[in-house]
Amino acid sequence: MGSPHQEIVETRIDVTELELGMHVVRLDKPWEDTNFLLQGFVIRHPSEIDALRAQCEFVFIEGRVEPPASPRQPVTPRPKSAVARLAGIFRRGPPPRQTSAAGPKQARAPSKRVTYINKVSAGQEMETAVVRFEEAQQTARAIMSGLRIGRALDLNNARSVVNHCVDSVLRNENALLLLTKIKNQDEYTAEHCINVSILCAAFGKHLGLLEGEIRSLAMCGLLHDVGKSRIPVEVLNKPGALTPKEFDIMRQHTTHGRSILMSTSHSLNAAVDVAFSHHERMDGQGYPRGLHAQQIPYFAKLVSLVDTYDAITSTRVYDKGRASMQALETIHKHRGSQFDEVLADAFIQMIGVYPPGSIVEMLNGEVGIIVESHPKHKLKPKVLMILEADKTPMTPYKPLNLMSAPSDNVGSAYQIAREVPDGTYGIVLQDFVDQGLIASAPSINDGPSG
Repeated sequence: MGSPHQEIVETRIDVTELELGMHVVRLDKPWEDTNFLLQGFVIRHPSEIDALRAQCEFVFIEGRVEPPASPRQPVTPRPKSAVARLAGIFRRGPPPRQTSAAGPKQARAPSKRVTYINKVSAGQEMETAVVRFEEAQQTARAIMSGLRIGRALDLNNARSVVNHCVDSVLRNENALLLLTKIKNQDEYTAEHCINVSILCAAFGKHLGLLEGEIRSLAMCGLLHDVGKSRIPVEVLNKPGALTPKEFDIMRQHTTHGRSILMSTSHSLNAAVDVAFSHHERMDGQGYPRGLHAQQIPYFAKLVSLVDTYDAITSTRVYDKGRASMQALETIHKHRGSQFDEVLADAFIQMIGVYPPGSIVEMLNGEVGIIVESHPKHKLKPKVLMILEADKTPMTPYKPLNLMSAPSDNVGSAYQIAREVPDGTYGIVLQDFVDQGLIASAPSINDGPSG
């Protein structure tokens, strides 16, 4: 029988071993560097385990473990959450400079890195971004429909809208990234092309590419699927699974894209490479040529990641769009085989847990829209709160910067519990953009830097 005055000891454990009822007394970093308000607490909710796993590698718990709410029910170990599985990547910054030749798992950037600083807030950029996004969508639709009926590619218009979008991304990428979260199933191919272009621009900025390279990469993203204009519509938009013959026809879009762009302009050499090679894989199992890692053009490796991410998160005639985290998990799972490992980690780190445009529910039940993501603090974005805990509208809407550790009406720190699909609780992202509610939201002061 144990002594009633048993000595309390601290035990260091990996965050993957956390369970309900454990009393966390210390972290592997200062408490103020996390979004935990209380310095020491008993784990009462699975979301607290997810948050610890996302922000720490190990913690210290009291030697005595408090039982969960139902002591007779054993606690079944929970599988690691998506956030926990990717937590190490979210903590890391962009990949380091790479000046030597790349090995099979490491991509080499074409030039030295540049550090970009956002010039305006996401809210300030939103009005311009909406205009540029609509122009770009119209151009993407015109490109695909024009090529389908034999018209030449309007390269000047394409380059103009790409440059406008890159300008917006360089001012603040969060505005256009938010708009890429708005999905329209009926216009998937054109919408996908502009989303890939914008995501490529943001990825290039994150990697620190030179401005001219970012513009070239964004152009490659816009034109990567132009070969689909030569795929029969009944195959391209088939609602069910493709037959082997139909899949062979679909795969030909890479060769068609190369032919279209080669006949358009000698200035599109990078876009030709991407259109031809964005379905190649690091392990040599891709198409059309079965290239291996060192043979795949650098920009094609970048576009391959972005292309996959946007496709998974989009609703198509044969598939329902999935959450950002599911897409990142897929990329993480196939890094090193399908995707370049270094670039995959960098892309996951750029997108983060809750990208702009995500609709999120807090632990207290309130609901908001992510309007801006901190480059170094992906778990502490800026949020426009729009629903109370009982899911009634807030009056007025309330801007929050989770970097500042704000508290709710009962004094508890705001923490994100989960992302919910667009349309949940009647919240449709498109409506908030159309009404200018995100652009006109009060400015949210920046939290501490780090």
